Amino acid sequence: MTKFNRCILRGVLSIVCLWLTTACCHAQAAEERPNFVIIFADDLGYGDLACFGHPTIHTPHLDRMAREGMKFTQFYSAASVCTPSRAALLTGRLPARSGMCSNRRRVLFPDSLGGLPADEITLAEALKSVGYATACVGKWHLGHLPKYLPTRHGFDRYFGIPYSNDMRPTPLLRGEDEVEEPADQTTLTRRYTDEAVKFIRENQEQPFFLYFPHSFPHVPLFASDDFLGKSRRGLYGDVVEELDASVGRILSTLRDLDLDEKTLVIFTSDNGPWLTQDLEGGTAGLLRDGKGSTWEGGMREPTLAWWPSRIEAGRVERALASTMDLFATFSSLANVPLPNDRSLDSYDLSPLLFESGESARETLFYYRGYQLMAVRRGPWKAHFITQTAYRGKAPVEHNPPLLFHLEHDPREKFNVAEKHPEILALIQNDVRAHRATLDAAPSQLELR
Repeated sequence: MTKFNRCILRGVLSIVCLWLTTACCHAQAAEERPNFVIIFADDLGYGDLACFGHPTIHTPHLDRMAREGMKFTQFYSAASVCTPSRAALLTGRLPARSGMCSNRRRVLFPDSLGGLPADEITLAEALKSVGYATACVGKWHLGHLPKYLPTRHGFDRYFGIPYSNDMRPTPLLRGEDEVEEPADQTTLTRRYTDEAVKFIRENQEQPFFLYFPHSFPHVPLFASDDFLGKSRRGLYGDVVEELDASVGRILSTLRDLDLDEKTLVIFTSDNGPWLTQDLEGGTAGLLRDGKGSTWEGGMREPTLAWWPSRIEAGRVERALASTMDLFATFSSLANVPLPNDRSLDSYDLSPLLFESGESARETLFYYRGYQLMAVRRGPWKAHFITQTAYRGKAPVEHNPPLLFHLEHDPREKFNVAEKHPEILALIQNDVRAHRATLDAAPSQLELR
């Protein structure tokens, strides 16, 4: 063999070795990538689970999830109503950045023409780019027209209703096809769970992402025959206890398939309880107000994280965190680079989950539509504008802002603004910096 041929052979071998090394690294990375499940309740209050203090609603599966995992006590949605909250979770961005909010129409309706813009990057799209199987099962509420459905935003499959269960018509969709109208809501929770379990079983050999946004306990309330009339809390309790059983089936499936130590499961809610529904609404426990407001009861959510091999059992995490942080957290754990062409409001929670560090989140911005209502910085929360939810009362502006120390006063009862002008000054600086980089987009919720 000539010297020239030997050089060519060495070059070819080098390329082959490099290719094999790269392929092995990619295979190893895929093998090590965890599964992700988000179980997202609708209008569940901070005080509606036994493990968060409810005295009569029986939630043994969620209680076990808390014992085997960790409970967040200061975990927030990004909005106090459905549409903007869901957009923020899936994009890791405040709803104002995507236009998924409005000062008038607070959520999407069956006559809405807009939806989540195509140029938004969803968590499903990010994970799908590295080989994840993806499914959305349940309530979508980010646009009902075909171009806005989950199948156009990174989800391989979809089964659910396109918006809230009190809106008409109420079609049940599989993919982009209507399979039932009106949806039989007495069996929705069970059928959703059947679909979720089927997806997990069919994709157990590859990494998967299951986004499971339930339709309940949003009103009108429906429970199946197995749960109807069984709760000591009435119909609302029946519904929550059926949701608890659904969580139990998901976790049991993961255990049975030996996927529990490969899967991070998050349980939380889109916003607080719909208090004006009286006994058919939930409770925010010790927190003030509920759905539709930027008081704590509207946006602080009962949240659990479960991953038996990674998260220490029985932990209570009191750090500040948000549904928006799931985007950066899942991306980090799956080795997916974060988008660098847009502003994100998402922080990696891995240090909190695995006790390797502290949360990078120091502030939280409370919006009602495009209106900045309040800001939390550490334990302090300043209200610039307050408005009670769904009671027809006009917003009230506060100058100086109201100030509460949430770790001392989670009920937001004692205004301490006069005693701490220096805290208000720091928060005002946060507001100025935030507004300078907000880059709000036109609303997608208005009729066009």
